[in-house]
Parts: sequence; C-alpha cells; structure tokens
Amino acid sequence: MASLDVVAWLLLIGSALILIGIASSLVARRFGAPLLFVFLLIGMLAGQDGPGGIVFNDYQATYLVGSTALAIILFDGGLRTRLSIFRGVLVPALLLATVGVVLTTAILAVIIAFVLDFSWLESALLGGIVASTDAAAVFFLLRSGGLQLRPKVGAILEIESGTNDPIAMFLTVLLTGLVLSDGVAGGSLVALDLVRQGLIGAAFGTAGGFAAVWCLNRLDLPSGLHPLLVSAAVVLVFALAGLVGGSGFLAVYLMGLVLGNRPIRAYPSIVSFHEAATWLSQIVMFLVLGLLVTPTTLVEYAVPGVIIAVLLILLARPAAVVLCLLPFGLQWRELGFVSWVGLRGAVSIFLAAIPTLAGVPDADAYFNVAFFVVLISLVVQGWSIRPLAMKLGLALPGNAPSVSRVELDLPGQVDQELVGYPLTEDAPVLALGALPPWVRLVMVVRKETIHSAEEAGTLRPGDYAYFLVPPQRVDRLDRLFTPRQSLSPPFGELPVNTDAAIAALAELYGLVVPQGDEDLTVCDFMLKYLDDEPETGDALVVGDATLVVREAGDGEIRRIGLQLPELTASGFNLDRLSRLRQDAASLWQRTRTRVRP
Repeated sequence: MASLDVVAWLLLIGSALILIGIASSLVARRFGAPLLFVFLLIGMLAGQDGPGGIVFNDYQATYLVGSTALAIILFDGGLRTRLSIFRGVLVPALLLATVGVVLTTAILAVIIAFVLDFSWLESALLGGIVASTDAAAVFFLLRSGGLQLRPKVGAILEIESGTNDPIAMFLTVLLTGLVLSDGVAGGSLVALDLVRQGLIGAAFGTAGGFAAVWCLNRLDLPSGLHPLLVSAAVVLVFALAGLVGGSGFLAVYLMGLVLGNRPIRAYPSIVSFHEAATWLSQIVMFLVLGLLVTPTTLVEYAVPGVIIAVLLILLARPAAVVLCLLPFGLQWRELGFVSWVGLRGAVSIFLAAIPTLAGVPDADAYFNVAFFVVLISLVVQGWSIRPLAMKLGLALPGNAPSVSRVELDLPGQVDQELVGYPLTEDAPVLALGALPPWVRLVMVVRKETIHSAEEAGTLRPGDYAYFLVPPQRVDRLDRLFTPRQSLSPPFGELPVNTDAAIAALAELYGLVVPQGDEDLTVCDFMLKYLDDEPETGDALVVGDATLVVREAGDGEIRRIGLQLPELTASGFNLDRLSRLRQDAASLWQRTRTRVRP
C-alpha cells in the first residue's frame, strides 16, 4: 500500500506542476516573458531549495525524459517546415549547424580555460555543451506572438536549430570520452564516426518518414489512431537510429520533414496532436531540469556563468555566424539578428547531464555553468527577439494570421481537406470578391440553416463557410479569413503598376516598407514575401494597407491592386478616391517605360 501511495503522490505532484506551468503561460504571454523560462523557474521553485522542497537528483531519468521530449519537439519542427523554404538557404544553414557549432565550441574553449582554469579538453567539453542553439526555444519564440521574419532569415534559423543538435550531441559524447581517457583518440576515427552518425540518422529518418506515409495512406485505421501511430513511429525511429550508432535526433527531424511535405491522411489531427505533445514535452522537460538544479550551488557559479554567457552571446556566436554566413551574401543586420537568436535552452542542460552520467570529475561544474548560461540566454535574448527584428527591419509587414479554422479529414483520399471558417465583417475574402481557383466552396451555414454552395450564393458576414482545399494550401487560405480592419471594399481599390518602385508607392500613400526593400518594384516586393507561387487573390498586408494580386500566372504577377483604410465603406469619400486614383495614374505614367531587371 505504501508503494501505491508513492505512485499517487508522484502523479499528483507531476500533474499539479504541469497545470501550474500551463496557467503561468497565460500570465507570461501577457507580460511578454519567455514561457520556457517560466517553466524552468517553476521547476526550481518546486525543487529542494524552493518552497516545494522536492529532492530530485536522478540524472538517468533526466536523460530519458530529455531525449524523448527533444525527439518529439524536433519531429514537430520538421513536420511544420515546408521544403520550399530550403531554396537558397540549405547550404548556409547546414554550414552554421555543423561548422558553426565547432567554431563556437573552439572559441568558448579559449574563454572557459581562462575563466574557470579548466584544461583545454575540459574547456572544450563545456563549450560543446552550450554551443548549439535550442530547437524548442527557437521554434517557439519564432512562431509565437505573430512574429513573421523575412523568409531567408527565418529559414536559416529554423533549419540550423533543427539540425545542429546531432553535432552538439556528438561533440559532447566525444569530448566526454576524451576527458576520461586523457585525450587519447584518432582524428580520422572521430571524423568517420561523425559521418557515420549523420548518414545512419538520415537513412533511418527518410525511410521511417516514407514508411509512416505508406501506413497512414494505406491502412484503414480507426479514427483517432493516426496521431498515435505517428508518435509511436517517431519514438521507434529515434531508438533504432541510436541503437545502430546513428543520430536519432537528425532521424526524427528528417522524418517530420517527409511527413510534413507529403500528402497524408488525417494530417489535421496529426498536426493538432503533435502541437499538444510538443507543448507537453517542453513543459515536462523544463520542469524536470528545473527540479534537478540546486539554486544554492548555482550561486557559486554566478560570476563565471555570467562571463561565459555574455562572451558567448557577444563574441563566440557572432564570430561563428559571420565566418559561416558572410560568404553567402547576407547583410550585416541579418548576420547580427541570426547571431542574437542563438538561444540556449533545454538541450544544453540536457547535454550537461552526460558528463555526470559518464562519471567525469567535477561534473557539477558543467551542469551549473550550462544552467546559468541558459537562464541568461532565455531572459536576455528571448525577451528581445521581436523588438530587435522590428528595429532591424527583418520582420514581415503585419503579424502572422490568427484565424479560427475547423479542419476535417476526409477518409479514403489525401488530396483534399474540408476546412471551415467563420466570416467576420472585415474578412478579406469579402473584400476580394472571389476565391482562388484551387478552392471549392462546399456548403454554408447561415442563420442555423445549411445551404449548398449554389443555394448560398455570395458569402456574407456571419456565415460559416466550408471548403475543399489541398492540404498544402490551407495556410494560404487562412489569410482570406483573417480579420483585417485595413481592408476596403473592392470598389475602393486602386490599380498599381507592377513595375513601380515600392519606395515611390510607400511615399505616395504613407506606407512603411522594411529597410532594404526600397529598391524593389511592387511586383518583386510581393514575390519576396509571398510564401508560394503567386495566384490571383493573394494578399499582402503592408502596415495599414493591403496589396492584392489581381492577375497572376506562370510565376509572375501581372496586375496588383492597393486597398487603403480610408476607403472603407463607413468613411468612403468619392473626392478622396478620385484624388488617390489620380495619384495612382501619375505613378503608373512615371513608370510605364521602366523595364524590370
């Protein structure tokens, strides 16, 4: 009976901590605090030096929880990544994820050797532990709060953070072994081991991804089992790759890429399930890591921890980024932002448990310094990502869409999904007056009555509309149903010359264009920020105005319309519209002879 009581207490404490973490996330969002730091803090408060008084020092359990949670987080990151973002950034991102981690480790090793008086191998080990960016922190902070980065910068950060964990794990394990063996190892064997881990991990991840696609599309599973099948397959691939000497972390990330870029059955439920699973993994991982640390011991490493963290943020990471990315033509502000978003998180603390498990002397120093570096990184860098992106002009115009959407999987096929949206009075689809050609209206719920597409006719505010749409285009359809106060009715739209300079258009109508885009034409500006090949009906919010694609084909935009807030139905003024049209005509005339490069 006593053992049953222990189990009950463990379940009670665990569930209570998770509920506290979830509730705290609401407060953290309101005040802009990095949520991962909040979960970490709650774990510390529940630990042996906090009010909770829970004594937890099981590094083996921490390693198990951390590796499983990180595998789920990396899979989810791959699942949500479109291969289209890899164009032009795959090589620099992978270079930063591999060579960049090694360079950061080497620079930190020099710093740590002087700050902590460690040997060179010990310094390199601690440098390798904190050298990689944290996928959980980067994925969360880049996708929260509506922040949209320029495609090139955002893609580099996501690919780097999703693929640099294998090299960090390899370095940590390798350097741990070297510390224990007093540096006895062959350089050729080390290189071969690294290549072997990468190739095996890539093979298992790709094969596991295509096997999961086949099972999802061919097996007639009961409703609700598709997400569980995928989750079990993720853990299976992770474990198998690790058992045969490959990188399990790389394997699950690539598995997510395959699943996220292939047509699969039950995709909406799989994405929804793994979004919740990723949240739970992050909460549990940071709570466990918070429980593991002893704040009174942590204080002893405050000074070296601060020095190492500051030099990592301001010297080691920027130097590695510049050396890896400067040859690829990135601007200095882009290099600076990529350097700043080198967030450290649970991965570093998780890796810091390896020396303890291996029996490295003075292993507590690695764990406590790594923990201190993570705290500073989450607080300082995590809080400043959004304002820095805005300051440097690297945030896209407008916020990421926040739309109410219902998704239904259609059994028996994978080419179409049924999605539904409520229509508000300021939904862009009402202003555009037409649906993209790849969307088919199925039915409309109006005043508690179901109508077919033919019966419903024109969509109206208050309707609930349901459409058939290819799964890969659902995100684009979201934009047409995201409330935008800035959109005007179609009769208030102004034609814009596609070859006009965006800077001239911005000056004429008081628009705000991101720094560095002033020399682009209106057409090139839209092509740069639209996620996919342009199609009629695509809209791009620029401050309070909206640019709308009115005619497109073969990857080109032929006609563009401009919608301004002062031309809304409530404040429509014919004189104002006439003057604006004259301005547009003048701009068209001035640029009609311009030839696009």
